[in-house]
Amino acid sequence: MSALITVEDLKKYFGVRGSFTKKVRAVDGVSFSIARGETLGVVGESGCGKTTLGKTVLRLYEPTSGRIYFDGKDVTKLRGDELKEFRRNTQMVFQDPHTSLNPRLTIAETLLEPLKEHGVDVGDAEAYLVKQLETVGLSAEHLYRYPHELSGGQKQRVAILRAILLKPKFVVLDEPTSSLDVSVQAQILELLKSLQKSHNLTYMFISHDIAVVKYMSDRMAVMYLGKIAELGDSDSVFTNPLHPYSSALISSVPVPDPRTARSRARVKPRGEPPSPINPPSGCRFHPRCPHVMSVCRAREPPLAEVDSKRQVACWLYIKQ
Repeated sequence: MSALITVEDLKKYFGVRGSFTKKVRAVDGVSFSIARGETLGVVGESGCGKTTLGKTVLRLYEPTSGRIYFDGKDVTKLRGDELKEFRRNTQMVFQDPHTSLNPRLTIAETLLEPLKEHGVDVGDAEAYLVKQLETVGLSAEHLYRYPHELSGGQKQRVAILRAILLKPKFVVLDEPTSSLDVSVQAQILELLKSLQKSHNLTYMFISHDIAVVKYMSDRMAVMYLGKIAELGDSDSVFTNPLHPYSSALISSVPVPDPRTARSRARVKPRGEPPSPINPPSGCRFHPRCPHVMSVCRAREPPLAEVDSKRQVACWLYIKQ
């Protein structure tokens, strides 16, 4: 299956207020590809750079360096009408539906805005929007309401519909269920899966919850401090994690059965994550790793292929 998105050595640094030399290395040399129709999950703790990665791939942030290819075309060089066409084909659903919708616009106005911007003629706008609302579980009664009149789940359904109205090929989902009630989260996840099939969408699914990422994704990228620690088939990563950080994330997933929870070994990293302004030398996880070796402190491990389904950046699995 051909790649729709290919990212090569992508970096995104932010300046630090009051300093000309210090940089926050939010994304620091990331490479991956996403096949057409695939869902790539990106998981990691807060501050690891996963949201910045999603926004940079869509060029909502300009990359510091590296290359992003969409349908074989270098996105970093696009300008004018070509960039506008790229934005039509790529969309994003943001984490908080309470702030991603304009409180001054009705739902109808919110949905018509991208259609007008890209010159899409839908004929009878009201009839068209009602039909589209039904595809995300809403109805005509929601059309002329304002965002404050909707529940959190209803707002996120509107945000999802706004993202797919232009019939994009690629959608970045940035923690789309984290701000919703647990009872609503499953409904939204099922909706996203259904829309992916019916609209032939390719997803990048960003979340701090590795269990949700495993459920939603075909492949999973585990990020730590701006870099990918492990990348591979979601089932393989979840059932047999190789990188110590992946093991720590998975061991933190709650288990419903107390007997199973008591017998399961808990992997807990030491200390706190280092600063992305001044990351440690060598492997970035080595100050917290239970398996640290001298080479981990001295040299940064590349993201190396372990087998046909897995890549890992850990000296435990790389021939020296």
